Amino acid sequence: MKNVGKQTAVLLLATFLLVSCSNNSGNGGNAAIQTNQQPTAAATSVISTLPDQEENGGEGTLSPQPSPSAVVPAASSAPQSTELKPAEVPLLYHMNKNYDIIPNEAGTPKKVVLLTFDDGPKEAGMINSLLDTLDKHNAKAIFFVNGYRVKEHPELLKLIHDRGGIIGNHSWDHIVLKDKSYAAVRKQLEDVQNLVKEITGEVPHFFRPPFGAGGEEGKKVAAEYGMLFMNWSVGSLDWEMKEQETGKTQKLIKNVTDQLHSGSNILMHELPWTVEGLDTLLSTLESKGYSFVDPQSIELKMR
Repeated sequence: MKNVGKQTAVLLLATFLLVSCSNNSGNGGNAAIQTNQQPTAAATSVISTLPDQEENGGEGTLSPQPSPSAVVPAASSAPQSTELKPAEVPLLYHMNKNYDIIPNEAGTPKKVVLLTFDDGPKEAGMINSLLDTLDKHNAKAIFFVNGYRVKEHPELLKLIHDRGGIIGNHSWDHIVLKDKSYAAVRKQLEDVQNLVKEITGEVPHFFRPPFGAGGEEGKKVAAEYGMLFMNWSVGSLDWEMKEQETGKTQKLIKNVTDQLHSGSNILMHELPWTVEGLDTLLSTLESKGYSFVDPQSIELKMR
């Protein structure tokens, strides 16, 4: 077999020399062979396509291994995608038993607030306005939705999702869950999970019980579905305001700032006066040195 290999190598070398001489003679009659000349693409192709003895179990034609300078890398058959995939948001925060948002490590900003909106989705106009304001302040928020509302207007849930809002589970019927059976609580949460998944392709990772009354069964079911059970630590009291009241924006800001502290988990609703006052509220929070935590950066386990 060694003689066969030598003969093959000699034949290949002869082929290469003939090609080189032919090329030189076609270039002004210069027949001198350059010692550093690289093999032509054709010669390299012949060398690289011969079957290798080791890869063929010792059978077939022996292929001489070309020097590194003679190897032309084969083009990859897989297309090279230039699409940039969004990076995963690092888990920088966790929630404590007071439902405040706490940094995981020293050096992570602690003067932050979490923005949340309950009881939607209701109207496209209000949703778009809320999201426009959030975008203006480079802020994210959790929209805790009720299943019966989503069932009536699935396009509104898709609107929130498509515009970057984080979807939370707020039960199907917005009822007090703490006195309900395990089976009843499970259905209230499960039906929302399934419907949100059907519409958006994703399931909620946060659960807020209506009226803050989830009970032990609510905590248990939320954990079974991998959701963080979340009430709030600062209430805007926007739900107590009436349409005919004046100065609702000022009341909203005062209610929040009177309770404000690092890690505040702020409860608001999809209400006309909250929509109207949100820009001023967020500007006020920023003027006090607060920034807005991305809900996706919060661990899904209370500490």
